[in-house]
Amino acid sequence: MLTVWGGATSRTLRAYWMLHELGLDYEAKLIGPRTEETASKAFRALNPKGKVPVLVDGDLVLTESAAIVTYLGDTYGPDSGLVPRPYTPERARYNEWSSFIQMELDAHTLYVVRKHRDLAALYGEAPAAVATAIEGFNRQVVVAEQTLAKQPFLLGEQFTGADLLLSTCVQWAVLYDIPVSDTLAGFAERTRERPAFRQAAKLNFSISPGA
Repeated sequence: MLTVWGGATSRTLRAYWMLHELGLDYEAKLIGPRTEETASKAFRALNPKGKVPVLVDGDLVLTESAAIVTYLGDTYGPDSGLVPRPYTPERARYNEWSSFIQMELDAHTLYVVRKHRDLAALYGEAPAAVATAIEGFNRQVVVAEQTLAKQPFLLGEQFTGADLLLSTCVQWAVLYDIPVSDTLAGFAERTRERPAFRQAAKLNFSISPGA
C-alpha cells in the first residue's frame, strides 16, 4: 500500500493528484505543514527535513513533490504518458520543465511571498523581497505562457506531470492575487477540470494548512 503524508498545500496536492491520474490505491495521512505531527519524533524519523509531502512505498521513503510525481509515473504508469520514458528527448524536456517550475516559479518566487507574507511571524516581514519575488514570477512564467500559446501542454498534446506542477503554481499565483494571462488562466482551468485533480483537491484541502 502506498502512503502519502501531508495535506493542505499545493505541494502535497501534487502527490495526490498524480496518484489519482494513475488510478492507484493509497493511504492518506492528512497532516499539515509546521504542525505537531511534522515536529514529532516519529515523523522526523521518516523525514528528517520535517516537510510534507512524503511518499512511502514499501522500503522507499521519498520526499519532494516533483520527485514523487516522477517516481509514481515511472514506476506505476510507464505507458500512461504522464512521465516520458527515460533516455528520450521528451524526458529531457520533462526534466527541464520540472526543474524550472520547482526552482523559478515555486521556490524562488511564490514561496518567498509565502514566507515573508503569510508566514511573516516565522520568517519576518520583507516587503521588498515579496515585491521582487512577484516581479520574478511574472518575468519567468512568460516562458511557460509562450509555450502554451502554441500547444495545449508543455510537452505538446500530452498532459504530463510537468503540467501538473505548473498548474499548481499558476493557481497559487491566482490565490496571491498575482495577475496571470488568459493563456495561463485557461491552461489552469483545463487541468483543474480533470477528474483526478478534483478528487485529489477534495482530499488535500479537507484539512487546514495550520500555522
